[in-house]
Amino acid sequence: MQVSFVCTDHRSMSRSTDDRLNRQNANSPNTGTRSKFRAVAMVARSLGQLSVQSVPSSSDQSMRTGMKYRNLGKSGLRVSCLGLGTWVTFGGQITDEMAEQLMTLAYENGINLFDTAEVYAAGKRSSLVITTKIFWGGKYVDIYHLFILYKTVRAMTHVINQGMAMYWGTSRWSPMEIMEAYSVARQFNQIPPICEQAEYHMFQREKVEVQLPELFHKIGVGAMTWSPLACGIISGKYDSGVPPYSRASLKGYQWLKDKILSEEGRRQQAKLKELQAIAERLGCTLPQLAIAWCLRNEGVSSVLLGASNTDQLMENIGAIQVLPKLSSSIVHEVDSILGNKPYSKKDYRS
Repeated sequence: MQVSFVCTDHRSMSRSTDDRLNRQNANSPNTGTRSKFRAVAMVARSLGQLSVQSVPSSSDQSMRTGMKYRNLGKSGLRVSCLGLGTWVTFGGQITDEMAEQLMTLAYENGINLFDTAEVYAAGKRSSLVITTKIFWGGKYVDIYHLFILYKTVRAMTHVINQGMAMYWGTSRWSPMEIMEAYSVARQFNQIPPICEQAEYHMFQREKVEVQLPELFHKIGVGAMTWSPLACGIISGKYDSGVPPYSRASLKGYQWLKDKILSEEGRRQQAKLKELQAIAERLGCTLPQLAIAWCLRNEGVSSVLLGASNTDQLMENIGAIQVLPKLSSSIVHEVDSILGNKPYSKKDYRS
C-alpha cells in the first residue's frame, strides 16, 4: 500500500467537493506545524505516501523558496511541484526524529506532497489529502494509486462516491492500461483516473516525455514522477564505485549496485562528469540541475524527492531556483550530452 498526504487549504477546492465531503477549511500551515507533522511523520513511516493540498501560495514559506504549484493533470487538485518521497529512507535509513524533521521542514518550505507506502519501509485529517495504493483499510483518502488492472475502475468509483476518496490515479501502468481504464469509466459512467505515477530522470525519458503528454491531451491524465536522481546515480556519489552506507550497498539493492558497476553505468558516470561542468556554470549542484531538468517539463505536475537528512532536502528544494536558468541553449546542451532524447510521432512528421 502506498499512502500520500497532501496538506491543503480546502477553501481552494470546489464547492461540490466541499459539500460532498462535508469538510471544514484547513488551518494555516504556519500554526501548529511541528505538532501536526509529528503525527504525520509516524503515519508516513508505517504507511506511506503523503501529499498536502493546502497550497500555501501566499505563505511565507512558499515565498521564501519560490515553491510553485501545479494542477494534477486536468483535475482541480493542486500540488507543489516538488514532493517528498520516503521509498528507502523512512523506516530504513533514518530515525523517527529525522523523519519528523524532514516532513516538517518540507512543509515549512511549501511542499504539500509526501509519498510513501507500507511496502517501502516494511489527529485530525481535515487538512490532509491522502493518496494510497489499494489493499489498505484506511477510512479516508483522496487519491488511490493502483497497481491492479483496469477492472478496479468501478471499485474506485464506489470508494469516491462513498466519500472515502476524492480522486484516484495509477502507478506504473502502461499507456494502454490507462486508456483501458478511461474507456471503461466512460462506457459505464464511472470515474476515470487523474494521474499516473512514473519514474523520470535524465536516463529514463520515453514514458514521461512522449507517452504521458499524449494521454494528458486526450484524457487529462497528469504525471507525478519519482526518482529524479535515478536512485542516487545522478547525485555523483557513485563516480568512484559504491561507497559504504549508500543505497546501493543496502541489503536488497544488489540490482542497483550491478547497474552502477555495469558498462552502461560507467557510460552514465562519464556523462555526469560533463553535466557537472554545466552545473558549476549555473552555480548549482549536479542534483539541483537534475531535479530542475525534470521540473522544466511542464507536463510534470510534481517531482518526488528523496532525502535522508535536512541538508540534502534543502539542497534538493533549491532546484526551484535553478529552473529559471535552464534556457533553451542549456537544455539543448544537456540533451547533447545525454544523447537519449525521445521523439514522438509528431516530431517525426515535422
